[in-house]
Amino acid sequence: MRTMLSVLLTIFAGYLLICLLAYVLQSRLVFFPDRNVSLTPAAVNLDYEDIRFQTQDGIGLHGWYIPTKNPSGTLLFFHGNAGNISHRLSSIRIFHELALNVFIFDYRGYGKSEGSIDEAGSYLDARAAWDYLTQQKNTEAGTIIIFGRSLGSAVAAYLGRQKRAAGIILESSFRSIPELGQQLYPFLPVKLLSRIEYPTSDYLRDIMIPKLIIHSREDEIIPFSHGIFNFGLAPEPKTFLELSGGHNDGFWTSRHIYQAGIRDFLKNTWNYSRQIRD
Repeated sequence: MRTMLSVLLTIFAGYLLICLLAYVLQSRLVFFPDRNVSLTPAAVNLDYEDIRFQTQDGIGLHGWYIPTKNPSGTLLFFHGNAGNISHRLSSIRIFHELALNVFIFDYRGYGKSEGSIDEAGSYLDARAAWDYLTQQKNTEAGTIIIFGRSLGSAVAAYLGRQKRAAGIILESSFRSIPELGQQLYPFLPVKLLSRIEYPTSDYLRDIMIPKLIIHSREDEIIPFSHGIFNFGLAPEPKTFLELSGGHNDGFWTSRHIYQAGIRDFLKNTWNYSRQIRD
């Protein structure tokens, strides 16, 4: 009996230790920054401007502005939780082919940006990027498309609730970090342990500009159900685009569907913007 009790206590103590580690080290389970910016848009034959700008709390950020001839608008790009901007060249090229200027930057702690990443900081980074576009580049808010992929979809939704952009695209979005974490780690009380929220769904409820929700049914990291849930609660106007392929390559393996869907969304968004102005 004592042996059994001892075993159970050991198991319980081990479980508590795992919970403690998950609580203390959760940033390392969410953010995977890479400091090495190995390539630039020149690697895919695109001209670009190397950009430095600063956040409200004094953190220096680094990004690229990739212009295109006769742009229909400008895309503000919020990337996912791993790597840095040099790993998004394929996406940049797709948006360039869609006649969009692209402004992409690294969050604090990523690439050549200063500081270290956390949720509150990423929101400050988003606001600084918007201010750079609208104030330094003199880009009209009504010509900006906010784009976020994976973790970036939460940052994009945060900004989209605050700013009157032309439209917003959320690709591979999740409901919130606690909701996603509970599915990925069902043996842990993630909702009780989580200090990182990124409540995409809560932000999305209040976004009134045109929305495009993109998700692959084969996404192995963020379940398709999260995209469906976000689309369901999003207010009109909204569109859903289903892809095939994995979390990190769906946009490329489905690129013909992807480009056509975004092209249609952009056309409808510009028409919607004109109707609102008129």
